[in-house]
Amino acid sequence: MSREDESPKIAVLFGTRPELIKLAPVISAAKRLGIQTVTISSSQHTDLLKPFIDAFSIKIDHDLRVMRPGQSPNDVASRGIARLDSVLKEIGPDLLVVQGDTTTALAGAIAAFNLGIKVGHVEAGLRSGNPRNPFPEEMNRRLISRLADLHFAATRQNRETLLVEGVPSKNIAVTGNPVVDSLLFFAKTAKPNPDLAKMLDMTKGSRRILLTTHRRESFGKTMEGNLKVLRDFIASRPDTSLFFPVHLNPNVRKVTKEVLGGAERIFLLEPLGYSDFIALIQGSWLIVSDSGGVQEEAPSLGKPLLVIRANTERPEAIEAGVAKLVGSSSKSLKRHLEEVNGDETWIRSVKKQKNPFGDGKAAERIASFIQRKI
Repeated sequence: MSREDESPKIAVLFGTRPELIKLAPVISAAKRLGIQTVTISSSQHTDLLKPFIDAFSIKIDHDLRVMRPGQSPNDVASRGIARLDSVLKEIGPDLLVVQGDTTTALAGAIAAFNLGIKVGHVEAGLRSGNPRNPFPEEMNRRLISRLADLHFAATRQNRETLLVEGVPSKNIAVTGNPVVDSLLFFAKTAKPNPDLAKMLDMTKGSRRILLTTHRRESFGKTMEGNLKVLRDFIASRPDTSLFFPVHLNPNVRKVTKEVLGGAERIFLLEPLGYSDFIALIQGSWLIVSDSGGVQEEAPSLGKPLLVIRANTERPEAIEAGVAKLVGSSSKSLKRHLEEVNGDETWIRSVKKQKNPFGDGKAAERIASFIQRKI
């Protein structure tokens, strides 16, 4: 639905914190090129999203309000598709841009496809190799690739994956990951809020470990075991401390309170704003995480990362030597912690490694590719 008498129009859909972090630079870059840009929020994660909307000065043009307590992926998908149907008809975009592998992104790709609207996929071509791990993200991203028209691959390895799956080369752009754009922008001025600044001051001189864990495959015994290992590691080493921004999911908060509540030198935080989170990364000695986004953020800021997952769709970080894949066993996490505690050679080497996820110009490349193709 190209327009001869006016500039192209895109709709940009997001619903979670990582989506907004990676799409905010794309929105800005598209507007700079004169592309009409309409924003849609699914509000899949309402409370986690708002601080980032404020931080990036994003104006939401349409809010689908799909969030419900205890919602399942099917709940999000069904409400998202139904509400997008009327919104996309009203907007009439040339392209819908989605990011990553969330249920919001999949719902958007399905809704746009069914309406004959082209789909652009930011962070295309990631694969873990296991359709059910991470769940449902791995299958979401595979399905989006089948529906998408334009594929913005962060790395050449992602591009090769798409080519093997039959995506035409002309529809793929290797752009880098726009998370690097956001990180480099905010890192220049990132300052912790007063409460976090006080905690950082209290732990000055200690080796700080930053933990993030929230994925479904980590729930239950896996998360409990990992938290116990970290609790015991901190307790036995007085020169260490742990900072954990606790996800709002009840499955995370319950076990966190049971295992880590009241432990010395362990700081349980509410979800952080982006500048706070970057400041915390910058002040950390080591990061432990099951997050996909943190696998990009840590190496972008030169910080070593232990990935507490069975597999990863971001092998570039492992191959570059900035991250280590621990697996889902708490015994393996304990062994890795003891190894880095006894020998910091790897810790020190990470700062010297080249960032495998780009140079901070991904959004410009994405917007330029959109402009050429629509």
